[in-house]
Amino acid sequence: MGRARRAAIVADAAGIVAGYVLDSVFGDPRRFHPVAGFGRAAAALEQRLYAPTRRAGTAFAVVAVGVPVAAGVGLSLGTRRCPSARAALMAAATWTVLGGRTLRREARVMAGHLERAELDDARGRLNHLCGRDPSALDEPELARATVESVAENTSDAVVAPLLWGGVAGLPGLLGYRAANTLDAMVGHRSSRYARFGTASARLDDVLNLLPARLTGVLTIGAAPFVRGRPGEALRVWRRDRLDHPSPNAGQCESAMAGALGVRLGGRNVYFGRTETRPFLGDGPRPSEDHVRKAARVSGAVGLAAVAIAAGTALLRGLAKEAPLRARGGRR
Repeated sequence: MGRARRAAIVADAAGIVAGYVLDSVFGDPRRFHPVAGFGRAAAALEQRLYAPTRRAGTAFAVVAVGVPVAAGVGLSLGTRRCPSARAALMAAATWTVLGGRTLRREARVMAGHLERAELDDARGRLNHLCGRDPSALDEPELARATVESVAENTSDAVVAPLLWGGVAGLPGLLGYRAANTLDAMVGHRSSRYARFGTASARLDDVLNLLPARLTGVLTIGAAPFVRGRPGEALRVWRRDRLDHPSPNAGQCESAMAGALGVRLGGRNVYFGRTETRPFLGDGPRPSEDHVRKAARVSGAVGLAAVAIAAGTALLRGLAKEAPLRARGGRR
């Protein structure tokens, strides 16, 4: 195999690893974040297409996700003979769509506020992680909300984009982040989005089916990093993972509850509505120490996920190369 072909095979994998390193070192870009730009464009598209119907919502999702996917396909085709440019694009896209460092930093900031009993500051910070109403939350409930958000967002902001980048390259990275952003914008329950947001919410659910389960398994494996027991985490995950109303969040949250030895779930108050969810895990309510441990688990899961994603990208490159080598051998 020639050097150019070898470089082409490893380009996507190298780009994924480089993008992960960039996110780990620098975190999210502070200015001109492409995801924020996509969100503004999607909001403008929503204003044009909105109607309180599933048909309008489906058209919105198709266009808003289809355009980034098409752009990814075009860029991939345009750089197929230039591995260095392809790797650079993959690195930039991976860095853009990941949120691992920012997630861990927010968890540590929250833990610091809780440790110093700065509850007003902690309540003001919670909206960086989730959409709950923090006004009446005490220290354990703030810690619980943070641990649950870290668990779920480890899948959404780390494992899922990495996995889709490994499976489908640049179109996978851009398409997944677009779908996940739409879910955050219109996929929640409200009178405006009850029907319009259905397609976006369902697409996000489907794209996260495998990553959420992988996150659960990797979280179980990461339990020793916080002096947890993988066997206990596995027991809780197997018992509680289907109790959550989300088809995916329960996979991550139950594994995190078992790894940390805490109890998650309960009454969640959002702005305008209340949800009571089954308990996950058997231990005490979380504290600021568990928030720090959740951040460490998230980091360990991310390292495992980037190795899996890079390996998947390599296998994909080798699979594409095999027919070319076979045809060359028959000549």
